[in-house]
This record gives sequence, C-alpha cells and structure tokens, in this order.
Amino acid sequence: MSILDNWDQWKNFLGDRLNQGEQQGLSEGAVNNLAFEIGDYLSQQVEPKNDQQKVIADLWSVASEEEKHAIASVMVKLVENNGTK
Repeated sequence: MSILDNWDQWKNFLGDRLNQGEQQGLSEGAVNNLAFEIGDYLSQQVEPKNDQQKVIADLWSVASEEEKHAIASVMVKLVENNGTK
C-alpha cells in the first residue's frame, strides 16, 4: 500500500517533510512555495488515490495561481502538527 492510498498516512508523511524542512531552516515562505510546487507536480503527474485527494485535485484544477498558493498554504497548516516528530 502506498502512502498516497491512506489520507492519514499522507498527512503524516507531509508533516514529517515539513518538520525536516523547518529543522533545516526553511522559511515559512519557502515551505509554502515548495508546497505549491509539490501540489502542481501532483496535479499533473499523480492520480488521486482517495476521496480527500480527489477533492483537492478538483479544487486545484479550477483554481487561479493565487488560489493554488492559498491551497498549498492551507495544506501546510493542515499537516504542521502531523508526522512522527
């Protein structure tokens, strides 16, 4: 089973990556820009594996550039307390 198949595992994975980035000194802006780039990559290259990812993919597909940055920022906020720490 891939981490993409399970929403909670996906959030924990993202939370772990966020924690690593913060420990390495990435600024909030850099983290949000990276989240945008990851979101853009996923929307173009990866098929959503669960209902939550499908909703995010649908939102991403109709969002403006500014709205995509907002979605990415909200995803960062969503996972910032997730992960194994």
